[in-house]
Formats: sequence, structure tokens, C-alpha cells
Amino acid sequence: MAGDPIAVDNEKLPTGLSDIAATDAISTPPSSEPVESAQNAGFQHTESHPPPRQKHSLRFWIIILALSLLAFISALDTMIVTTALPTITKELGGAAEYIWIGNSFVFASSVLQPLVGQLADILGRKIPTTVSILFFLVGSGIAGGANNSATFIAGRTVQGIGAGGIYVLIDIVCCDLVSLRDRGKYLGIVNAWAGVAAALGPVLGGVLTQVDWRWIFWMNIPICVLPLVPIALFLPTKRGNLLSRLRTLDYLGTAIFIPSVIAVLFGLVVGGVQYPWSSWRVILPLVLGLLGWVAFHVQQHFASHPSVPTRLFSNRTSAIGFALTFLGSVALQTLGYFLPVYFQAVLTTSVRQSGINFLPVAIGCLFFAAVAGISLSVLSVYKPIHAIAFGLSILGYGLFTLLDESTSTVAWAFFEIIAAGGLGMTISAVLPAILAGLSPDDVASATATFSFIKTFGFIWGVTVPSVIFNSAINERLGQVSSLSLQDQLRDGGAYSFASQARLILATLDPSLWSEVVNVYVESLKPIWWFGLALSVLAFLLVFLEKELPLSKELTTEYGLEENKQSVPNRNPIEA
Repeated sequence: MAGDPIAVDNEKLPTGLSDIAATDAISTPPSSEPVESAQNAGFQHTESHPPPRQKHSLRFWIIILALSLLAFISALDTMIVTTALPTITKELGGAAEYIWIGNSFVFASSVLQPLVGQLADILGRKIPTTVSILFFLVGSGIAGGANNSATFIAGRTVQGIGAGGIYVLIDIVCCDLVSLRDRGKYLGIVNAWAGVAAALGPVLGGVLTQVDWRWIFWMNIPICVLPLVPIALFLPTKRGNLLSRLRTLDYLGTAIFIPSVIAVLFGLVVGGVQYPWSSWRVILPLVLGLLGWVAFHVQQHFASHPSVPTRLFSNRTSAIGFALTFLGSVALQTLGYFLPVYFQAVLTTSVRQSGINFLPVAIGCLFFAAVAGISLSVLSVYKPIHAIAFGLSILGYGLFTLLDESTSTVAWAFFEIIAAGGLGMTISAVLPAILAGLSPDDVASATATFSFIKTFGFIWGVTVPSVIFNSAINERLGQVSSLSLQDQLRDGGAYSFASQARLILATLDPSLWSEVVNVYVESLKPIWWFGLALSVLAFLLVFLEKELPLSKELTTEYGLEENKQSVPNRNPIEA
């Protein structure tokens, strides 16, 4: 069958380090086909009495700390630039390229993720992780030293390539270190810091912009060196003939996938901003990109070594897990993109204060992600966790529909914690469910696909709500008696207007400002209903999942085994 793993000799395995990851037992699954039950699972327990769990060594925790730091700094750089973009654009003279100054990072971080997953199988984890960190580091230096918009965009593109690799590899390496049952716990620890970074980003960006916006990027350089050292020292190196392994790369699939994704992203980014949605400049790339995706998935079905194997979606639970990932990402990004609009336009806070007001989101994500991960490890079930997660999201978004100018601080902070807490639980609890129905051979490709879908969901979490919000604003402009204010709010102007609301308020009559606030309150309600609808859909999908067993055994070629047990090479790349 196309894409099946090729058996190889044990002698060609990379040597694992002796005291990094704890395992209960190492077993070799007899099959690489996706499964839906414990009876036909190819990786169930093979011993009735597995050896006692070992304690994790200092090196293990250093790796976890390094992964957490990478998750934090890569996510921070996504959000920290938002408050600095107006200053950067003004200084570099790139007003015409504003849209690409903001989105070049997103493009670059998205398109290469499936390729990174395949390279992680072919080259092992150390080389792609190290190279990704170096790309991020070099891109930070270029962006920080830029004297014109073209150089800045180039730096952000290089930085985005590194960040995209980091997004994928922190999850892959974390999965290599611990068994399926324990992955939720450690994924929660690592990825919760991305939620913290997302909340702190706008605040820190505002502070550094007042000093010098270039420090937003320069500070990444010493920070990236810290995880680079243990990654280079402690991750094992994959041995074997490099050229023979590189021949298994999915060159055709990659050549189809990358331009297809770029075309779709281009349409989503410029639509409604640079060109109207009805423009051929938006419709054509969207259509071509979607046709390219269809061609890509057909090619993947017949490819010998696909980068996104179709078997990842043939398993019902895994397919639903990918859908939950997308819906959760859209809902979380909607929250992150439009809560600041509420704070700035309705409560008339400063940009920095709105970032502080966003901190309950970070707290909710961090705490509930940890709780979900620990619960997954202890209880070895994920369906109830998923149901609770999206149930909280439903409740949180439902409460957001009550927000107005008189909502108390205690109330909106509580609403934030509820919604973000539910969505934060998905950070640690969805990927283990996806992997539960797949062969251990598919960890890298499944994790890369998970990461891409999550990133793609973040893009939709800006695009779709923005269309809804702009349409709602336009429909209610008649409620504002000032024609000048109507022009400022019309056709997407309401979002940038919100960041200046505190200053504009001082120049307006209170009754006129009350009209503006009412327009914002009513226009934000469709956004909250949109998030609520996503959460309801995800909640219903949870009941279609099967509760598959989460193995306590660590079966991987790439893990850093403390017990030095030999692990058969089950990687689908012939070493």
C-alpha cells in the first residue's frame, strides 16, 4: 500500500540519550494502519505488568523548559508586533505595504509546516529544530535592523519560516518524550505558555515601542540561544544515508501544497482590505488555491511517502480531532482579535490597558490547559474533557453577548476566564485524541497537520469575524449623527478607530460618543454569536468521537530513552 512504512534493520537506528525521557515499556506495534478500537489497535499493551514508571531526569526537564521557551517566544512574536505596527510603518515609510508588514510572518509560518513534519521523520528532530530556531533568530536580526519596509518584510518572512517550524517541532518533540497517555499533561505545560505570550504580547509591544520598536526583535536573539543549546546537545541525531532518505521527500506534494496555500491565504488577507471580496483579485486566488488543495489531496493518496497521508483522515476520531482543532483555533483567535476592540472602543481603555485587561485570557488558558492535561493523564479519557472544554466556550461566548459599556470589571474578567479556559483545555487535550487512533509512525505527519490546521484556523479567526463585524458596523452607521464619524467607521475603519477611541472621546460631545459606543456594542454581538455557533458545533462533534485507549507505552524511534532499551525503527523512511 502506498505510504506504508519500510522495515529496516535495528542496527541503523539513532542512539538515544540515556537519561532524558521516562517510559513504562517499549513495544513494537505490528501494524501502521489507523485504528478505532483497542481490539484492532496496533499499539496496545503487550505486557500485563509494565515496569514501574521512572522519574524524569534533569535533562528531561531542561528539554521541557526549552520547548516551553520556544512556544512562548514564537507566540509572543506573533502578538507583540500588533501594537508596534503603526510606529514601524511610519518610521520605515511602508504605508502602501502595511498589509504585508503585518502578514508576511503569517504566510511564511503556515506554508511549510507539513514539509517540516516530513523532514522531522527524514532527518530526525534535532536538525529541523535547530534550523528552525536559527531561521527565527536570523529573521529577528534582519527585522530589527531594517531601514526600509522591504527589508523588514524579508526579515519577518525569514522569522515566520522559523516560527512555523517551531510550532510543529515543539509538539513533535514533546510527543517523543512521553507516552500517549502523558502527552496531554506535557503539551499543556509547553503550549500554555503560548497563551500567556499571546496575552502579554500587546502589552510588552506597547512598552518596547516607547523605548525602541527594534528591541521587539533584538530581544529574541539571546532568548533563542537558551533553548538552542539543550536542543543541540540532548536530542539524538538520526543516522543513515542522507541522500537515500532525502529521496523519499514528497517533492511533488510540496510543490502543489505551498502555492495552493499561498493563493488561499492571499485571497483571505487582501479580501475586504486591499480589494473588495467581489474583486477577481480575491476570487481568482481563492479558487485556484482550493483547486490546488483538491489536487494535493488526490496526489497524497497515491504518493509513496506523502507529507499529509490520507490515512490521517480515514479514522473518525482523528478526523473529528482535526475539525475540533480548526473550530477551537477560530474561536480562540476571534476572542483575541475582538475583545481588545470592546475594551478600547466601548470601555475606552488605552491599547496598553486593553492588553492588561486581556490577562484573564492568559490565566484561563494556562490554568485550564494544565488541568485538562493532568486530567487526561490521570483518567485516560478525552471525550469528557472535550465536552467540558467546548461547553465552557459556549457559556463564555454566551456571556459575552451581555457585554456593554456598563459591564463591571469582575463580570468581563469572569467571562474571559470561562471562555478562554474552555478553549485553553483544547490546547492539551485534542492532539492526544488525534494520535490515539493512528500508528506511532504517523506522529510527525499528524502533528504537522494538526499545527497547520491550528494556524490556518487562526487566519480564519480574523478573516470571517472581520467580515461580520464590518458588515454589522456598516448596517448601523445611520445611528451615528456625525457624517465625519460615519466615514471613519465605514468599511473596516472601525477596527483602527477603536485604538484611537480614548483620544477621540475627549473631542466629542457625550451624546455623540454614546451613539458610537452603542454601534460598537451592537456590532460586536454578531461576533460573540459567531463564536458561540462555532463552540456549539464543536460540542456536538465531540459526541461522534470514540473513546480510544491511551497507551502508557512510549513507542518511538526518536524519544530520548532513559532506560537505553532498543527501539525498532518504525519510521516510514528507509534509513
